[in-house]
Amino acid sequence: MVSSPLRDTRTAETMDDETILEFPDNRLLIDLCGPFDRNLAAFEQGFDVVIMRRGNRLVLHGTDAARHDAGAALEALYDRLEQGRPAEKGDVDALIRMGAHGANPAPVRGMTEDPPATARQLDMFPGGRIEIRTRRKVIEPRSAVQRGYVTELFKRELVFGIGPAGTGKTYLAVAAAVSMFIEGQVEKIILSRPAVEAGERLGFLPGTEKEKMDPYMRPLYDALGDMLPGKQLPKLMEEGKVEIAPLAFMRGRTLANAFVVLDEAQNTTTMQMKMFLTRMGEGSRMAITGDPTQIDLPRGVPSGLVEALRVLEGVEGIGFVRFTSADVIRHPMVAKVVDAYDRAGLGGA
Repeated sequence: MVSSPLRDTRTAETMDDETILEFPDNRLLIDLCGPFDRNLAAFEQGFDVVIMRRGNRLVLHGTDAARHDAGAALEALYDRLEQGRPAEKGDVDALIRMGAHGANPAPVRGMTEDPPATARQLDMFPGGRIEIRTRRKVIEPRSAVQRGYVTELFKRELVFGIGPAGTGKTYLAVAAAVSMFIEGQVEKIILSRPAVEAGERLGFLPGTEKEKMDPYMRPLYDALGDMLPGKQLPKLMEEGKVEIAPLAFMRGRTLANAFVVLDEAQNTTTMQMKMFLTRMGEGSRMAITGDPTQIDLPRGVPSGLVEALRVLEGVEGIGFVRFTSADVIRHPMVAKVVDAYDRAGLGGA
């Protein structure tokens, strides 16, 4: 019995207690299995199956449902390799999180079921796969919530990405900004952060104002560096087409035809958040990211992000996407740390 639609060059057999998948290209099968069968081990743990390799066949043992899901994910990974696309650890993790065809996004407030109406660069492939194309790399969501978040970024003019560290909320927002800039949908990229120390005091460090501010902005520089050629980024910044600036520099400006990302928004005051939101001009988009559990404001000062989430609740046209520890894409230990702090009622690390 065939467990799922397969190409003529690939076969699958399902018996009472095992599923046998046969792959025609041994070279691709080696890549599918990964170094020291690392990918197979990840699929075993993720789908609760046992996978045995016999020549160009993979034999799956487990429940019917587990074997079906694992088999579909293995075939999807093989398809990816056939297309000449990479199969890195993050890609394997994404298949385990989202399933072979990309799980539907978790319910997202402010998000409809209509497909994105804009952005040629947001490619909707068969099976619902989404990719963001930048000049240095192609970026894919690696969880269902990330998938919904990317859809919102291309679909709405104002999106809030809320959740713990390591969930990709800022990285994906910067990727969307770069992609829209490349396609000519916006004329410039503006990345901003409030200049609030996370327990440290940097004001007494030597150097110019820019040199003092660079430590705050470094994560934004790093994200841009992943997506734009090294020589191109300084040129774009010199021309004013890419700007990385503290939130205070936004006052009094109208940001038209720009994609604006406000990172670490939990460290804005109520008035700073209102000021930022009212900077939006014609043809602009805004992404606001932050983690309400990591507020570094002085005691007694309310977070502008927390206030904005309350005040803007239900406002039509605004997207709200909330990440959890299940969406952490850094080292698996990060998710465990976030969960432990949450259980203790403390802010994230």
